[in-house]
Amino acid sequence: MTSQFNASILPPATLGLLGGGQLGRFFVGAAHELGYRVVVLDPDPHSPAGKIADEHIVAAYEDVAALDRLAQICAAVTTEFENVPAASLAYLAKFIPVRPGADAVATCQNRSAEKHFLQSNGFPHAPCADIRTAFDLDTASASLFPGILKIARFGYDGKGQARVKNRDEARLAFAGFKGEPCVLEQMMALDCELSVVLARDDGGQVRCFPVAENQHRHGILDISSAPARVPYQLQMDAMQIAEGIAQKLNYVGTMAVEFFVVGGGLYVNEMAPRPHNSGHYTIDSCVTSQFEQQVRTLCNLPLGDASAHSAAVMVNLLGDLWYQRDAHHSHEPDWQNLLAKPNVKLHLYGKHHARPGRKMGHFTVLDREPQAVYELALTARRQIGITDD
Repeated sequence: MTSQFNASILPPATLGLLGGGQLGRFFVGAAHELGYRVVVLDPDPHSPAGKIADEHIVAAYEDVAALDRLAQICAAVTTEFENVPAASLAYLAKFIPVRPGADAVATCQNRSAEKHFLQSNGFPHAPCADIRTAFDLDTASASLFPGILKIARFGYDGKGQARVKNRDEARLAFAGFKGEPCVLEQMMALDCELSVVLARDDGGQVRCFPVAENQHRHGILDISSAPARVPYQLQMDAMQIAEGIAQKLNYVGTMAVEFFVVGGGLYVNEMAPRPHNSGHYTIDSCVTSQFEQQVRTLCNLPLGDASAHSAAVMVNLLGDLWYQRDAHHSHEPDWQNLLAKPNVKLHLYGKHHARPGRKMGHFTVLDREPQAVYELALTARRQIGITDD
């Protein structure tokens, strides 16, 4: 079994994917380009990845019969988002290679476990405390206020988070989270936010993509610029920390590490055990995309070249755009302005319906010069109707 698990998996083998969102859709496309078949397991019958997969198993991630089918027909399995139950990954790993492994995913899908991992391994992060009861808020250090109270599980895109100025506000927020375990994190004065997307193979080889600089709007990623407009040494330091995290996790696959830059120093914010929204620029501006790297690491193939051939800015397209003309009915945006620009690449995710705040697509602007591409992206963003309210 060990030799089988370490062998390269070649086309036209069938790969399994837990999760059917837009990240999965790009994975399916990358796998198809390399000649693989893909089976998606996702409970949503309209999932974007399921629409283009060779087979879509519509079932819960804990459904043992569905997991057994994946194990029977797939040569290896991966995941497209971190909230797939780690127990399902561990179950599948009894029969076929699963990359990333259940232990690494379990660490990344729980903020408390994530913070303890960072602390125990000496990686820089914001001061924080576990909050499991209201009493924990009473005894938390005063230095953590003002802070951000975050639920330990299932929070993303600003969901499950509350800014709290003091203990009273923290108690109200904790009650609003219905007693879910949380992490209270000191609010820091940010210079900017960065992310490093990397791929690590089963032999420990790592390839980092260019560092991205990220801007958020209403808690959701709005713009990613690569290369980041920060000093070169800071970029190198971010890559070194991200690589160290992947090694300590014994991670195999594509992953992202998000950073706060505070006073010129780096603090790890979150780890994502999957491809990342801020790495979408790699589809159009890098020799190998983050999704092809995900296929390569899953199949135990040599890593691709992660270098960029263009500077890039990625802009998210949220469902709000579909409601510009009518707040009650969605209308397809006019894509003419974007499609008329030769250096703009439009990607729509094929989601069943638009709703405000939902990621419906993105576009990437390419150019030789980082500052020029940023200005072009802002212009295109305004022309499509994205406002800064």
